Amino acid sequence: MNENSKAHLALFIVALIYGANYSIAKIALPEFIEPFGFILCRVAFGLVVFWAISIFQKTEKISIRKEDRWRFLACAFTGVAFNQLMFFKGLSLTSPINASIIMLTTPILVLVLSGFILGEKWSIKGTVGILAGAAGAFLLIGAGESYGAGSRTGDLFILLNSSSYAFYLILVKPLMKKYPPLFIIRWIFTIGIFFIIPFSLQQFNHVEWATFTMPVWASFVFVILFATVFTYGLNIYALKKVSPSVVGFYIYLQPLLASLIAISMGKDELNVLKCIAALLIFIGVYLIQHIRPTATKNAA
Repeated sequence: MNENSKAHLALFIVALIYGANYSIAKIALPEFIEPFGFILCRVAFGLVVFWAISIFQKTEKISIRKEDRWRFLACAFTGVAFNQLMFFKGLSLTSPINASIIMLTTPILVLVLSGFILGEKWSIKGTVGILAGAAGAFLLIGAGESYGAGSRTGDLFILLNSSSYAFYLILVKPLMKKYPPLFIIRWIFTIGIFFIIPFSLQQFNHVEWATFTMPVWASFVFVILFATVFTYGLNIYALKKVSPSVVGFYIYLQPLLASLIAISMGKDELNVLKCIAALLIFIGVYLIQHIRPTATKNAA
């Protein structure tokens, strides 16, 4: 197997892990461990692993520049704390398929926020893409209660998570030009855990570990180890071999894989409304992926 094929295999495994995470995490959520307590475990473990890797990895001695401190704080809040808290809270309330479909709105939200924050213009195609994606998301959320499999409240939390991650992608981009990826992720996890602790500590203290069955422990380990550390490592490996656009393509496999896994595990069911909502969001994402917004003279 050549290096290019290995990179594609790594990306497929990442998509498979994330697709499975929607259903596997729900084995433990929220009956055995509440969402915010789960996030504290996930971020704390990731923090230890990323620092351990950096200790054994030979890297240049660098530190956060003074002018970038506020950006690291913002990235930690949007990319680790608020983002993950909203995702696990939403996943505990809604269905795996709903969550995976709504997560696809991230690139659409990036385009919307880029217009407001960076002053980028939207083309007609981009505007249609935004409207199509918004229609799909709100169709899914609006009918969430009536279909029973998903909760409108949970869907809204997932949308907040997607919005927060879109903010993070815009904020972290300038840092990627100045610092190594492992340095960035290590520090935003370090800063992010201080945002998380006030919301998570009480739920963590209430976890009754003795009540965990084998399936619950398997769910816990899968989320903490595979969906946090393995996916990061595989993504970094793949990015060294293929372009970011190829990495982006595999993100769109997640709803399909999440749906197949959720249905096979009996965690969710597919219906016409979900298919229509997914189609609208896919159309929106397709349209915005094929445009290049131009910045205005007042762009930041």
